[in-house]
Amino acid sequence: MTPAEVFKIVGMLAMPMWILLIFLPKWKVTRFLIDYKVIPIVLSVIYAIYIVKAIAADGMMDFGSLRSVMQLFTVENAVLAGWVHYLAFDLLVGMWIVNQNKTLKIHPIIVAPCLFGTFMFGPVGFLIFFIIRAIKLKKVS
Repeated sequence: MTPAEVFKIVGMLAMPMWILLIFLPKWKVTRFLIDYKVIPIVLSVIYAIYIVKAIAADGMMDFGSLRSVMQLFTVENAVLAGWVHYLAFDLLVGMWIVNQNKTLKIHPIIVAPCLFGTFMFGPVGFLIFFIIRAIKLKKVS
């Protein structure tokens, strides 16, 4: 399977999970996938495969300078591994947001943009949720 094909597959794995998190966070299927971290685990296996391939082909990766990290973005397997890394960790953050909201009970209309923001912009969505969470917790205490 080519890296381009794997790229499409990992996107098809992550996208439905995001749809479930945003639109059906309490559905039993969504809860199962969150509780057992099914999609992030599958993505982690794919990540491990492609990070090993990248290291085997080009040696240990250098993260010591901006220039060396930029060089990694020219290696197809390394870029694919990086992309899968983003997908897996952003998805874990989205799952954490949904789990946090089980006790916070912030209206889903408010949480949905946080999840979408996490899906599209990672830390920005997390930051927005964290601010909303802090405001909610401050009102409660």
